[in-house]
Amino acid sequence: MPDLLKILVDVTRQRCELLSPSGAVLASYPVSTSRFGVGTEEGSYRTPLGNFIISKKIGGGELPWTIFKSRIPTGTRARQGGEEDLILSRILWLDGLDPENSNTHDRYIYFHGTNQEELIGLSESHGCIRLRNLDIVDLYDRIQIGIQVSIFL
Repeated sequence: MPDLLKILVDVTRQRCELLSPSGAVLASYPVSTSRFGVGTEEGSYRTPLGNFIISKKIGGGELPWTIFKSRIPTGTRARQGGEEDLILSRILWLDGLDPENSNTHDRYIYFHGTNQEELIGLSESHGCIRLRNLDIVDLYDRIQIGIQVSIFL
C-alpha cells in the first residue's frame, strides 16, 4: 500500500496542515475547533484529541456552500453568517483510533464547511473542525479515505 498523506490539526494555533508522506506541508488552512475546549465526552461538544482516520467522504460534486442535514445534501445553498451552525460543502467523517477517542464516529465529529467563515481561526465550533468552504473542498479533493489525522494542542 502506498504511503498516505497525513492531516495535522493544531488546536492551539487553529490550523490544519496536509502533509506529504515525507512530512512536507502541501497545504495549510485556518480552522475553528470547539468553543467548549477539547475532550471526548458524549454530548460535550468538545473537539477530541489524538489519532484518527478519515472514514467517510461525503459531498463530492456538490456546489460549495451546499447545506447538509444528517449528512445528506439539501439542494439548498447557505449564505455567510447567521446564528445556526450549519454543515456545508463537504464532510470528512472521523473515526478515533485511540481508546479514549474511540467514540468520535458516534459523536459525529467531522471536518466541514461553515456559514460562519468570519469565526475561522477562533475556537467557536460545536466539536467539529470547521474550514472555509473553498478550503474544505480543496482538502476533500486532495485526500482519500483512510488518511491519518492527528489532533493535538
